[in-house]
Amino acid sequence: MKSRKATSHEVARLAGVSQSTVSRAFNRESAVSEETLKRIRAAANKLGYWPNELARSLISRRSNMVGIVMGDILNPFYPAVLAAFTQKLQALGRRILLFSVAPGADIDDVLPQMLQYQVSGVVITSATLSSRMARTISASATPVVLFNRSIYGHPVNSVCCANEDGARDVARLLCEAGHVRFGLVGGHADTSTHIERRQAFVEELRRHGICGVVEHSGGNTYEGGRTAARLLLDAAQRPTALFCISDIMALGALDATRYDLKLSVPDDVSIVGFDDIPAAAWPSYQLTTVQQPVDKMVDQAIALLERQIKDTAAPPSQLHIPGTIIVRTSARLGPQPTHAASRPSGERGRKRG
Repeated sequence: MKSRKATSHEVARLAGVSQSTVSRAFNRESAVSEETLKRIRAAANKLGYWPNELARSLISRRSNMVGIVMGDILNPFYPAVLAAFTQKLQALGRRILLFSVAPGADIDDVLPQMLQYQVSGVVITSATLSSRMARTISASATPVVLFNRSIYGHPVNSVCCANEDGARDVARLLCEAGHVRFGLVGGHADTSTHIERRQAFVEELRRHGICGVVEHSGGNTYEGGRTAARLLLDAAQRPTALFCISDIMALGALDATRYDLKLSVPDDVSIVGFDDIPAAAWPSYQLTTVQQPVDKMVDQAIALLERQIKDTAAPPSQLHIPGTIIVRTSARLGPQPTHAASRPSGERGRKRG
């Protein structure tokens, strides 16, 4: 038979304080002296007491939890993002409530469920927020930050890599290396990352006098990238350079190029990605890519969230943080600046930013 759970009143009697002091001790925003806090924690540990966070949120209509909605959790870029959010939010005393959106599922079905938990704020990453749900969240006064996503025409906090700048740099460096036939492996056409990276890449090529770019969607998967690369490179006038708007597709493209089509990288085809996932630096890939500044982006996203939790009237901000081109061996690029920082390719490659 299970023993009865200890109560805050029992902790208070053992610690020699009031029940309200015990409640304040477990509320990170309430001041309790260090000596009193130690007594309360010792009493709580002895009795096996932990506060009921969900019950407290029902009373206060506010919890200490931050909800994270993640829609592409199988993409290796996003587990690293989730780990960064988890570590940094826990250091602030926040708890994490994770909702994973299945491929093709509607985030509009998930967010109302999350809001039922009285979360203090929501981070939405790798999922697209509809205009209707943006209005619903705004009406609920729940602080929201979009991570690695933007929503056009709605006042919502967002933190992204400077996608357009990174894609322009890729196009320029490939043009300066003498490439004239280009292929693009895209992701999901309705996402801001795809739109911004694709548009900036194509526009920069036009600035260099190149108007034709063959494209195929890779669906932001390894298998999709591999299939897209085979289709693009099997043409009579095959591209000599492929830009993949995510690294996971670029890895598939590399394997298709080398193993399916028996072409040489970068002699026959140069391949560039975007993200700098850990596998990009593996010796078998050595992928040239645009590194997203994940730690800076996460820090900024949490800062925006905490600001709006404390002041719901704070105006939303849209931040674009510069990325860095990591030069490895998968692409033939134009001359690099002599001041570019350099590290062995077995670590993270050579930076250019």
